[in-house]
Amino acid sequence: MSDNTPNHLDPYLLKQVFVHNLNRIYFGKCYLNKNLENIIGLASFSNLKLAINEFWSDIKKQIIRMDEVYTYMGEIPSDKNCNPIKAIVKDEFCLDEKQAITVLSDMDIIMYIQLLEHVNITSCRMLMMVAKLLKYDKVTQLLTECFDESVDNDRLFMIISKEYLTED
Repeated sequence: MSDNTPNHLDPYLLKQVFVHNLNRIYFGKCYLNKNLENIIGLASFSNLKLAINEFWSDIKKQIIRMDEVYTYMGEIPSDKNCNPIKAIVKDEFCLDEKQAITVLSDMDIIMYIQLLEHVNITSCRMLMMVAKLLKYDKVTQLLTECFDESVDNDRLFMIISKEYLTED
């Protein structure tokens, strides 16, 4: 009987875990990339629109980096088991429901994006740990860049929230 405790997982199993979780965030990012224009159109606060555009730019860079990870690992993205993340991304906090008060819509957008960034931050942390175990230094670096952007975006949307709520 093999010992599959975290310190004794075989590299093949670790790689499966890695790819499974990478697929989840990858397809969430791909969905966002196709739908952020709509979310920008829902925002009323000009600095929020600018922040979403910056977030979108980072999403595009992250997708390119994740494509590099797949290539490096000799894997092809598969959305076969991505339902939990796709469900969160596609839910969009009911953003398509028109709010009577503009601040509600804008705060929903901010909370939605921050929720997604927190999922990404958590996923990248776990993926970086697995990549280190697999000794994939290049992958760890690419994921660190994605992680850092997500942390920066989380801070950006906190600043936007404070600015929005204290605007004269």
